[in-house]
Amino acid sequence: MTEGVRRGADVGSAAPPLLGLNNVEVLYDDVILVLRGLSLEVKEGQIAALLGSNGAGKTTTLKAISGLLHVEDGEVRDGTIVFDGEEIQGMDAHRIVEKGIFQVLEGRRVFEHLTVFENLLAGAHTRGERRGLEAETERVYDYFPALAARRGQLAGYLSGGEQQMLALGRALMASPRMMLLDEPSLGLAPMLVESIFTTLRRINREEGVTILLVEQNARIALSVADAGAIMERGRVVLEGDAGELAANEDVKEFYLGLGDGGRRSYRDVKHYRRRKRWLS
Repeated sequence: MTEGVRRGADVGSAAPPLLGLNNVEVLYDDVILVLRGLSLEVKEGQIAALLGSNGAGKTTTLKAISGLLHVEDGEVRDGTIVFDGEEIQGMDAHRIVEKGIFQVLEGRRVFEHLTVFENLLAGAHTRGERRGLEAETERVYDYFPALAARRGQLAGYLSGGEQQMLALGRALMASPRMMLLDEPSLGLAPMLVESIFTTLRRINREEGVTILLVEQNARIALSVADAGAIMERGRVVLEGDAGELAANEDVKEFYLGLGDGGRRSYRDVKHYRRRKRWLS
């Protein structure tokens, strides 16, 4: 993702990346190699989209960055993960959050028996300064007005879309420098997906939060991203400016459902025997 140019603000081409993964290998249960020398860069202020088929290693990449691999008996066996000039591979997850990286896991994972307001406060638990947190929640409500009317409601009674908003708002309460988002569109209606991604772009522009986004919905991801990368079998096989990727014929065919024969469903594309001309 070294070629992307942020549309929301000027990002100097010579600036070092905020996040860099260098030849990272991840092993599960001491036998299953998932990431195979993955290298990736994300510049500060970007929205970067990480795309690929199921099993390509996208979620594993996020968990390697956020320090959550150990939950599934995984570990970074080789390579380095550098955030703002400091190696963070193997660091405890709570320390990584304190350094400014917050992951929003697939499936929302809100605290169902806490209220919306209490969920938001939980997102700020690693912050040393506790004053002014109620004002911070008002900032979240500005981004997600649907939550404001439900601030006293138990999170378990929210709709799927509202729970996704809450998960994103909870992440914002941690004052992150970088958010890792895993499939934020999963299970949501198209109009709601558009709304949430518009809000993500607004957060990126107004808060300066760098975003690394894993998505199966390549069209919406590339429409808001500045840069993108495509993974296959545990490594990046194609990367560049998001607009250029969206125009790439192979990407259009294999991930956007567009080819010489016109629009096809993503399900058809997903099971298509890929030519992978970028691997030749």
